[in-house]
Amino acid sequence: MSEPNNAFPFSGMEDSEDLDVAAIFGGGGPASDINPFDALAAQAEEPAAPQEQSQVESPAAAESPAATSEPAAAPAVTPEPPASPTPQPKPEEPSAPQTKTQSPTAEPVNPISAAIDKQETQAAQTAAKSLFEKPPIFSYGSAKDEITDSAMTFEELRIAKADDFPELGEGKRVSWSVEYGKVTKAITDPKGTTIQSVKEEIERSKAFLDGLKKSKDKSPNCLVKPRVTAQSKGIASYKGVFTSLEEAKASDKTICLLPSGDGKVYELRKTELGKFIAPKNNVVDFQTIRAGFTPALPLIPASLLGQIISFFRCYMRGLEEFETLAHILWDKEQEQFVVHVPPQEASKAHISADLSRDEFPEERYLHYMDIHSHNSMAAKFSPVDDRDEKATRLYTVVGRLDQFLPEITVRMSCGGTYCELDPALVFESLGETFPREWRDNVKIGETQFRKEAKIRLREVLESEKFWGERPSPLRETMWPLCSSGPGTPLRPVSTLRGR
Repeated sequence: MSEPNNAFPFSGMEDSEDLDVAAIFGGGGPASDINPFDALAAQAEEPAAPQEQSQVESPAAAESPAATSEPAAAPAVTPEPPASPTPQPKPEEPSAPQTKTQSPTAEPVNPISAAIDKQETQAAQTAAKSLFEKPPIFSYGSAKDEITDSAMTFEELRIAKADDFPELGEGKRVSWSVEYGKVTKAITDPKGTTIQSVKEEIERSKAFLDGLKKSKDKSPNCLVKPRVTAQSKGIASYKGVFTSLEEAKASDKTICLLPSGDGKVYELRKTELGKFIAPKNNVVDFQTIRAGFTPALPLIPASLLGQIISFFRCYMRGLEEFETLAHILWDKEQEQFVVHVPPQEASKAHISADLSRDEFPEERYLHYMDIHSHNSMAAKFSPVDDRDEKATRLYTVVGRLDQFLPEITVRMSCGGTYCELDPALVFESLGETFPREWRDNVKIGETQFRKEAKIRLREVLESEKFWGERPSPLRETMWPLCSSGPGTPLRPVSTLRGR
């Protein structure tokens, strides 16, 4: 252990001995640049040609463990002069294993990358399972609403939404599509296709799972979108809409539609006989518009309405009854409703109020509703109310305050034009939830009204004036339904009344 180590690995040889290491192991560079044992190991792994392999194996045999254990075998290698030029290019041979490792067939699979891909796939599958219970959403313009009954067809959904969106009233003009994640599917049969079937079909597709794996949003919404694709009632090329009569006369259109100051739409027709102008009662070229109000704010809390009603009842003092007024404002900073009672002079049928609101600046507060009382009178807007309530906002009158449940009437003013509204559109409901078993104990029976209605219907069907002398297909259909049995005539009216 105390003996010094020689720089050269072979024992029995001194540094003075003239050995050409570069000639033995190949290459002309210094020994410090290339490790000879690394070169020998690379040559042993190289599937070279037989001739080249035989030339390299002779130094390898000298470096074998057997040779190192017997020092006498080492000098046998020294007399061999490397005169042949063949060993010199050997340092370039380690490049062969590099080429072999760069082959795509020999490249091993990265286990970390495979694990990540597997985790992403499992995450996408887990997210897809959670989406199965997520209801689809009706999306049209800025309106979005959850579809609680996804078993309905697209046509049934169109009919249900036609009241809110009149342009969806004609099914042949409406097309449907479903956008779910990265998948968009067009609906070719809206009458025979249910929304749930399309949602499940997309969720089972490979494109949906792949898109879910790549997307950052792991919980996309299933959007059911209608689109008005045809305008069968559009303006034809020979028709035009104009804002003035002079403009319509100067145009090259044969039929001109223009509004009038009396609120009607007039039609101008140009013929060789002259120009005809008449009011147009049914303008099929225009879209049907319905009056109404769409709230942009939440419902007014029922507790707030209850406080206002209690305030109104304070001025019901026996024979003395007074009207009072309150304003409902929306605080844009706090995002809540507040009540403001302006200074006012109250009487039985009139209110004189100071409408200045210095403590409620318009930059922060929105004047949402005027609400006033009609004490014990009915909740009907009076001509005085029509004269005062011109601003575009909501108005409510509360009457019959002497009763346990008062009357409430709500309307809107659109530039002085009024339209009555359902109070549930702006106020929270006063109802509360109740146990399910309450309904389970109630059974609906046949009322006396229904019994009498059946009797009157049979009396009409037995009347000859109703049927006439000629046979009717309706009579042939209704006769057996209203008789005591199939194919038997109707019983006399007196018999029915006796029952």
